[in-house]
Amino acid sequence: MGTAVDPEKGSLLRAAPRLLQVLRVLARRNFLRAMLGSRHWPPPKDVREAFEELGLVFLKFGQVLAMRRDLLPGAYIDELELLHDDLPAMGIDAVRATVEDELGTSLTELFSSFRETPLAAATIAQVHEATMHDGRHVAVKVQRPGLSAIIDTDIGALTYLVSLSERLFPRLRAFDLPVVVGEFATTLRRETDFSREARSMVLFRRALADIPDLWIPDVVTECSSRMVLTMEFSAGERVDHYAKLHPEAIPRPMNTLIKLMLQSIFEEGLFHADPHPGNVFVLPDGRLSLLDFGNTGELDEPMRESLILLLEAVVKGDAKAATEAYLEMAPAGGEDVNQATLLVDMKAVLFEMRRGELADLSIGDAFDSVVRAGSRNGVHNPGEFVLLTRAFVILESMIRQLAPDHDYMTSFREEISRLTAQHFSVARIKEKTTELARELERLINDAPGDTRRILGRIAEGNLGRVRAPALEALASRVSRNLELLAGAVALAALVVSGSMLLFSPMGGWHHLLGVTMIFGGISGMLLIRIGVWLRDRGRR
Repeated sequence: MGTAVDPEKGSLLRAAPRLLQVLRVLARRNFLRAMLGSRHWPPPKDVREAFEELGLVFLKFGQVLAMRRDLLPGAYIDELELLHDDLPAMGIDAVRATVEDELGTSLTELFSSFRETPLAAATIAQVHEATMHDGRHVAVKVQRPGLSAIIDTDIGALTYLVSLSERLFPRLRAFDLPVVVGEFATTLRRETDFSREARSMVLFRRALADIPDLWIPDVVTECSSRMVLTMEFSAGERVDHYAKLHPEAIPRPMNTLIKLMLQSIFEEGLFHADPHPGNVFVLPDGRLSLLDFGNTGELDEPMRESLILLLEAVVKGDAKAATEAYLEMAPAGGEDVNQATLLVDMKAVLFEMRRGELADLSIGDAFDSVVRAGSRNGVHNPGEFVLLTRAFVILESMIRQLAPDHDYMTSFREEISRLTAQHFSVARIKEKTTELARELERLINDAPGDTRRILGRIAEGNLGRVRAPALEALASRVSRNLELLAGAVALAALVVSGSMLLFSPMGGWHHLLGVTMIFGGISGMLLIRIGVWLRDRGRR
């Protein structure tokens, strides 16, 4: 009879040889001496070189740590930002074997031509230019073989190292390093699933189809799989190269980039998490081409609403509103959060921001400061918010590098105003009102029966199986009151919707409709109140 093995111990056993290699590298770079009690950590350059020497997973983890200014001192962050993931290209034999194993047929049957020299080579994959038999010009992204096994082994070793570090340094527990490693592992496995990347490309193409100055390549589904991704070829050039050749034309693609980022975030809950120059191209006709959707984020509607409130509070300098909006985004389990100190830190963050000109305000830096303030006070920062913060930092850094005279905040405010006007449109209000009406209808239909059943169970509960007519009469009255309450809530929603229209920046017929809705809602509530008064008078 076999002996059961603890999965965690089994994982550690599988990762043990790799763990020994990692420990040897860390010992050579003086990490172990610091972990065993020395107060002097290795110089930042040694830390970066250690991550590069340890390979794919640790190199990527170093890039993730470079985003977390709330975890490491600035000197280490600056050094880790220099990490690069360029690797020697795979040979054509390895590329051919991967493509043919994944797609089930020979390279020559799939493509009429296939360029052996890759266009780009990185840690996860490399890209080749090719032509389909029907004449389509495509780019083929081919994953390096054996990555899944490497990732599983290195994540096991990294998890053990983090656990060991927390035991040696209990103060590290405040940084939630196991959570950071878990989120990193999830992100890395997403990046190595090209099927997911293909789905993201399709979603972005649909969500941003109404932006005329944007082109996202389509996926060639029949030549794509988990390790191979074939897409339309982008004939443009990198945006940084384009900026050097056409400095007068660069504001157009920059405005398009801002527009697509904000529209995808606030309307669709999607965002490209890595908008650096290597993923942003400009086509010959001036349109923007966005590439590489392996690293994307998703925001649900509650988080989007909290994000909008946080943005408004940051621009207004309202520390209390910013703190509340930020805490609404944080995952559950914030019982250790020091809210009083967090509010003080938030006031300091917003004060520093308000000292400068509004045109110089950086959304990425603002979010980054909020993340750091939260970490200092026990907030578990949501991974998607950290990813979004990094995306804004990269975006703003690129804009200021390529178009230093471009007024980023003006474009930002214009796009926010457009999205606000769309948010207050009649169609949007009708959609929200319909959703509210459905919920109220469900409440009205279900509440009376639920109330009767609950009170009936009380009557027949622990006090014995005794009939309680008074309780049944109470249930009937409660049901009628619930129906009145539901009606009042619906009318109150009408008043709120009217107020939103009345105070919207659009004016005109929107204000007239808002006044009508407010008048109708208040009139309905008065009628309900008169009805209740007449009913009570009749009962007396």
